[in-house]
Amino acid sequence: MFNQFSSLRSKIRLVFSITLLLLAILFIGSIKYDHAKYDELNEARERAIAHYLYSYYLKTGKIDEAYLESQNFSLITDKAKVIQIERYFKEKGKYKRYAVDTYRLQRVILINNDRFKLFLKNKNKPKYPLKRMLVFTTVFILIILLYFWVVRSLKPLSELKEKIKSFSEGNLNIQCASDKQDEIAEVANEFDHAVTMIRELLHARQLFLRAIMHELKTPIAKGRLMSEMLPDEKSKQRLHSIFERLNLLIDEFAKIEQITSKNFELHLKPYKMSDLIEGSIDLLMVEHPARLVTVERVHDYIVKADFELFTLVLKNLLDNAIKYSIDKHVTVRIDTNHVDIINTGEALSEPLEHYFKPFHTSKGGLGLGLYIVKSILDIHHMKLTYHYEKRENIFVITSH
Repeated sequence: MFNQFSSLRSKIRLVFSITLLLLAILFIGSIKYDHAKYDELNEARERAIAHYLYSYYLKTGKIDEAYLESQNFSLITDKAKVIQIERYFKEKGKYKRYAVDTYRLQRVILINNDRFKLFLKNKNKPKYPLKRMLVFTTVFILIILLYFWVVRSLKPLSELKEKIKSFSEGNLNIQCASDKQDEIAEVANEFDHAVTMIRELLHARQLFLRAIMHELKTPIAKGRLMSEMLPDEKSKQRLHSIFERLNLLIDEFAKIEQITSKNFELHLKPYKMSDLIEGSIDLLMVEHPARLVTVERVHDYIVKADFELFTLVLKNLLDNAIKYSIDKHVTVRIDTNHVDIINTGEALSEPLEHYFKPFHTSKGGLGLGLYIVKSILDIHHMKLTYHYEKRENIFVITSH
């Protein structure tokens, strides 16, 4: 229940609702108090009139109708109506020396003593509380206007929230500066300043990385050209493979830069996991890959993935598994909704989460590789787990 009022808007709505409820209770209570006070005074007046009529009759032997008229009372003289009212009082058990009741929306007074029997009609009505109604209506309208004014003042906060959400999703081209003077405007202006600084830093970093990668591509291209001039075909192929790998690493660094800055578009398509494995093995660019990687298809399945990014994940895991295995061999097992990458070697010295840190280095550590893997799997909504059994390191990629 309390979660329903966790937001600021809900709290404000609750406060104003309670205020309006209390105002309504106060208004209704005041009206009821006025009615009770009026009934008390009215009953006292009726008894005073009855006492006066009896005293006046003893002195003069007649009813003072002029006095009754001045008090806005009147005698009921119609015999048929008198009979009906008399029957009504008798049925209700109120046919006494003095009684008061409402008959057909009229307040009727019975005076029945040893001198006379009268039925009087009290024509007085309680006054409509116009002034009080006006005051309460004015206060009600002011509270409603105040509520809408406060809610409207919170509108920039909702807009700022949407812009912050957009910023967290990678949109750096947002503007949230405000020319107002309230606290929300101050927060918006500070956030806008922070966004501007982050945008400039990211832009500078991108320019720096792109400049480095561009400068690296030039000597690689020259090296490839020079390798073509070598007479030894085997040496030529080795150098060509090295330069191809360097070129591929630069392209991978470009992808990493895009992933970490969220400056990329994900192209999800359905692929067989076996096809993704084959694509990642091709990225290893090794001779005789079948000697290094064994693929076991227990149960192949379809997964929605970005081909380039997901094969980069598998390639990094395979590369690390081969590098840190005792026999330089890795087994890939494809089963329902998960793929296992298995190698024989020493267990990780620290929990897997420790290796997700960027530029992690330690003896036997996996460096930047798992940071890249974790970042790509996160945007694919997949999970990487690890366990060690029977001298085997087992990394498991699980689809949610």
